[in-house]
Amino acid sequence: MPISTTGPLSYGMQLPIQSQSTIYAEGWEAAAGPDDLAEIARTADRTGFAYLASCDHVAIPRRLAGVMSTVWYDPVATLAYLAGITERVLLMSHVAVVGLRHPLVTAKQYATLDHLCGGRLILGVGAGHVAEEFEALGADFDGRGRVLDETIDALKAALGPEEYPEFAGERISFGGLGQLPRPAQERVPVWVGGSSPAAVRRAAVRGDGWLPQGDPREKLPAQIARLKELREAAGVEEPIVVGAITEPLYVGEPDWSVGRRTLTGKPEALAESLRGYRAMGVHQIQVRFRSRSRSELTDQMAAFAAEVAPHLDR
Repeated sequence: MPISTTGPLSYGMQLPIQSQSTIYAEGWEAAAGPDDLAEIARTADRTGFAYLASCDHVAIPRRLAGVMSTVWYDPVATLAYLAGITERVLLMSHVAVVGLRHPLVTAKQYATLDHLCGGRLILGVGAGHVAEEFEALGADFDGRGRVLDETIDALKAALGPEEYPEFAGERISFGGLGQLPRPAQERVPVWVGGSSPAAVRRAAVRGDGWLPQGDPREKLPAQIARLKELREAAGVEEPIVVGAITEPLYVGEPDWSVGRRTLTGKPEALAESLRGYRAMGVHQIQVRFRSRSRSELTDQMAAFAAEVAPHLDR
């Protein structure tokens, strides 16, 4: 079911295991694999999570491997695998670095995915930040912002209903080339990731949704106000889905150290805190739970859905 700007506050999550940056990965994820991903996806599908998200990196240079690790599953392969074992949860790239690939390649991959999953795709896109990836693939790192702007426009054409999409831009042009299958959705939503001034402007002008990256809660109101100001100035009348990544969560009182930033406690208290996002104009929150095992994670997901989510819109 599409995420609405007028409905209740939606909640989704980025999948563990598929990306293992030391900034956020839990210790148990290193030994986890497809069966663990499948059980987490089934739990999200069963308990009412709006979406599951997967990241995108092709290769990590040695200079960054200590922090980022080199564990980054391919998002199309990962989401396609999970599409076959879920029924309702939306599937999102958060985010696809689409400037690394020609838009027709990206469109072929994600149109097929949307076709196979029955129209559950959200295409999250971002500029990327690893220079060596761009260099190895022959992509333009220094001009990646301009490339992304044009690529979003090209993708909207290539993911539309036409079997023979047409697009003519400064760097990218195509026409007379047919691609089937088409996406199941008449219009695949494109959500723009990033919190820099350029990313906010890109989301405002070109996005169906905005995925802020790393904005602390207190900075979001000003960012959202700027997003709306830029969208109005650009004459874009369609509503935009505003997201937020919450603080780490743990439902209940943990008997282990979950970190000082983690929100813990009774469901009503957690919901009260998270309702603050809705009050500032957020439509969907991306949650991440502290956990020591797959079972603890799925228990936390189930507890959040059953005990916290019903209080999010009071």
